[in-house]
Amino acid sequence: MGNHSRRKMKFILRSFNILGAPQDEKGRPLPPPCLQHSSTQHLHLGDWRLPTPCLCWETSTEDRHPSDEAITACMSPRDRRSCFGFRFGSDPMGLELGRVGSGGGSMFRSSAKTKSIKPQLSDGDIEESSPLKSQSKSSGSVLPYVGVASLGAILFGYHLGVVNGALEYLAKDLGIVENTVLQGWVVSTLLAGATVGSFTGGSLADHFGRTKTFLLDAIPLTIGAILCATARNVETMIIGRLFCGIGIGISSAVVPLYISEISPTEIRGTLGSINQLSICIGILAALLAGLPLSRYPLWWRTMFGIAVIPSVLLALGMAFSPESPRWLVQQRKIPQAEQAIIKLYGKNKVIELMEDLSVPGQGSEEQDAGWFDLFSSRYFKVVSVGATLFLLQQLAGINAVVYYSTSVFRSAGVTSDVAASALVGAANVFGTIIASSLMDKKGRKSLLITSFTGMAASMLLLSLSFTWKVLTPYSGPLAVIGTVLYVLSFSLGAGPVPALLLPEIFASRIRAKAVALSLGTHWIINFFIGLWFLSVVTKFGISKVYLGFGLICVLAVMYIAANVVETKGRSLEDIERELSPPI
Repeated sequence: MGNHSRRKMKFILRSFNILGAPQDEKGRPLPPPCLQHSSTQHLHLGDWRLPTPCLCWETSTEDRHPSDEAITACMSPRDRRSCFGFRFGSDPMGLELGRVGSGGGSMFRSSAKTKSIKPQLSDGDIEESSPLKSQSKSSGSVLPYVGVASLGAILFGYHLGVVNGALEYLAKDLGIVENTVLQGWVVSTLLAGATVGSFTGGSLADHFGRTKTFLLDAIPLTIGAILCATARNVETMIIGRLFCGIGIGISSAVVPLYISEISPTEIRGTLGSINQLSICIGILAALLAGLPLSRYPLWWRTMFGIAVIPSVLLALGMAFSPESPRWLVQQRKIPQAEQAIIKLYGKNKVIELMEDLSVPGQGSEEQDAGWFDLFSSRYFKVVSVGATLFLLQQLAGINAVVYYSTSVFRSAGVTSDVAASALVGAANVFGTIIASSLMDKKGRKSLLITSFTGMAASMLLLSLSFTWKVLTPYSGPLAVIGTVLYVLSFSLGAGPVPALLLPEIFASRIRAKAVALSLGTHWIINFFIGLWFLSVVTKFGISKVYLGFGLICVLAVMYIAANVVETKGRSLEDIERELSPPI
């Protein structure tokens, strides 16, 4: 038996063992009863022989490898089901059975009238032929399920941005206008909850699966929005913000994880960037939702209440969405994994993907990792890269630039805070759309380097516009240009790429927890920047702070060039074999 056939047979063996087939004393699967009848006739075709009374596959004795004895899989032609990833079909005219190799396939037909089996391709053509496509082809598509998952990212952005316009009005309504500490708690409680949620999301995704975690996530998102919208005192508002924070923390971990795991390799970058685009859309929607506030001071309650709608839609959509096939294989749920693949990609992809997901040494075949496994010698480097990317993203100053954008735009004559914020949000959305179109063409690493380079240049321009006397007459317009260029540069790479890249570079068995750890780093740094930023600006001045951010952007370029690998066009399993090989 050739190496290719032997590898294919081992794949069948693994599936056979996982499904609990009877085994002999050496742990090898026993042949089905049909092979014990002497009347069984076989058609020999190279290494394989096909019995005519039932659809059985068995290795030929003439060229059998010692480890491949009695490897069989049997199915009555009256049945129509899947076995080991093979799809058997029957109709009034006959039977159709395919064997698919990597990049190739072979089809045999048995006519009901002639009861003969005619090979459509010779055995030598198997390697070069195109993949088998079943008569009952399914047109699976991932796009609707990516759209449903993106509702979690939209809520992420919406809850981040909704308080900016509403804070002044809810402070008056709740009687905390003079209490800036309580106002700060209303804002920062969301970040504290998000930190808890991001770490919790990884464990939930590993234990319950990705789709069930989305269903659980909808609970705090819905409860939090209702509490905020109906709050009559600041305590209720803070509790509501805490629930919302837990919800968006879980979303921040599970949305990029799910999208990355179900997206086809060739468009995974484009679909993965939808996560960041949805966050930007959520922030922009929150800014636009605040437009009626000047005329209707109690509108802030409606702004918080609106978030219930996408929360409910997220739960309803995920109730009908397929689970990640990678998680199902990891849990040894092979039939469910096949059904998920059919729903996502169509029947003709089942064998190819099941074989790839079942390669020995992959995380999909190993038990779930614990938190301490993330720091083992096998995974520490790749986990440190993921956490560092989010650390650099936050230390590069995006929140500071957005915070100061209203002051910058006022200096240029733009008096409306909402208009200034909307312009920044629109620039963020526009840049993310461009990034999504380039993600699978230019690659993740090149976009990261380009993004941080542009951010460094923009920070230099912002710093000079505040300090260089020669530029004083033009300081307002230059500051606006620098702000918009910075946000555009951020949205081209530093914004969307980390959340996309992390699920790609992490091995299957650590993916959920490693993404959660990296997002937890994001939220913790975000919290402390918000806590200390004003004090640092007061002590050193905004110009020097911007220069510091620019220096961090330069360091980020150097770090990315040395440590980040390109994942464009590569399957998650291929990346895992390179970055986290078995020890």
